[in-house]
Amino acid sequence: MEFKEIVMSRYAVKKFDGRKLPASKLNELMELIRFAPTSFNLQPYKVKVVSDQKTKDLLQKASWDQQQIGTSSHVLVFCADTNIAALIDKLEGALLKSGASEESIKGYVQMMRDFEKSMDQAQKLAWAQKQAYLALGNALNGSKALGFDSCPMEGFDPKEYSKILKLPGNLVPTVVCPVGYAADKPRPKIRFEAEYLFF
Repeated sequence: MEFKEIVMSRYAVKKFDGRKLPASKLNELMELIRFAPTSFNLQPYKVKVVSDQKTKDLLQKASWDQQQIGTSSHVLVFCADTNIAALIDKLEGALLKSGASEESIKGYVQMMRDFEKSMDQAQKLAWAQKQAYLALGNALNGSKALGFDSCPMEGFDPKEYSKILKLPGNLVPTVVCPVGYAADKPRPKIRFEAEYLFF
């Protein structure tokens, strides 16, 4: 499928048919998400993958009872990670392990540390959430490219999600993406005119 066809045929599924995705397809999708671009390459998010029906049912109640949660194969919960200092340490280690010298990355690492120190907790959360949305884009188009469907969702209670999933304080549920096989039909796409968007 060409990228243009993927973009034009993807839509926000409101009801899935309940079939489970093959593990191979889910793994391919996770790789596409893993390779999404992020600022500094810090990947300040984690994705909780939920497949058991009991948990999906609880999450559905915390999502204004929207049925795409409970009928999906898997629910991907994109969580912003506000522990940015730890991510910088992790990336520094990965760079050194890849063969980079301490001297060659010293300036880059210091720039990241200065950036992290310049933000308060609310700014860290907002920044990390922006990066999670970049990964969401790969999840949405990646799902269609792999032959299944998805739905981006902000209509949920993050605090309830945190309780249900027993998340640590640094992981903040930001956006949800149930995936699976659609049981509904797409409506015609409505978008503003190009002349309105591009100036």
